[in-house]
Amino acid sequence: MTQPGERAIIELEGVSKAFAKSGGVPSFVAVEDLKLNVPEGQMLALLGKTGCGKSTIFNMIAGLTAPTSGRVLVDGMDPFGQFDAFRGKMAIVFQGDRLLPWRTAVQNVELGLEMLDRSVAERRAIAMRWLETLGLAGHAHDFPHALSGGMRQRVSIARAFAVDAKILLCDEPFSALDEMTGRALRAEFARLVKSNNKTAVFITHSIDEALAIGDRIVVLKRPAKVEIDHTFEPVQTETDKENVRNMIRTALIA
Repeated sequence: MTQPGERAIIELEGVSKAFAKSGGVPSFVAVEDLKLNVPEGQMLALLGKTGCGKSTIFNMIAGLTAPTSGRVLVDGMDPFGQFDAFRGKMAIVFQGDRLLPWRTAVQNVELGLEMLDRSVAERRAIAMRWLETLGLAGHAHDFPHALSGGMRQRVSIARAFAVDAKILLCDEPFSALDEMTGRALRAEFARLVKSNNKTAVFITHSIDEALAIGDRIVVLKRPAKVEIDHTFEPVQTETDKENVRNMIRTALIA
């Protein structure tokens, strides 16, 4: 939630989303009367079981689908109705790396910059800087098939940061990785978000991942209603985290 004086960069006001079924079956309601504001500079972890509406919320914020009712605003604009206005302002990191197999690592990172009509020299310099930041300078000219899963996801993260979007949307980007690689990438991603003054919405079904990455955790229950909305203090102890973990477990079991 936003505090007095904070600017909400993402706003969902009374948002519902229903999907019509065939054969006269009533619509499936994925999101119902949801109110959710995300202040600028926050790392929000959206947590919930499979089917609770996380991805539907993600798609509405990304402008990939419109709400059935209510209002979604991102940076004061409708992301669905004004989709083209968000070029370069919002970047997405998906569960899979979604790299183009015929392009090298650096060429994949350059992709968004090409769409923004940056010059050849500028996009190459930016892409190389981000690959170096993520420890991949020596693999810039490798094709995706020659990279490990963790390396490919680092390229995907570099691609998202290269366009310098102020909003990052992340749909379980580390869930397919082994535990050690996923943990390292989560920590690196969180550091980059904070050091580059980004706002991020991070979807996960893992309590531990939400605790590791979020400034704030929102727990959803079907149909996408807020069950828990917890913002962490700047300094938190392991006891604080354990208390929140237990609170979340209780909410998800109920």
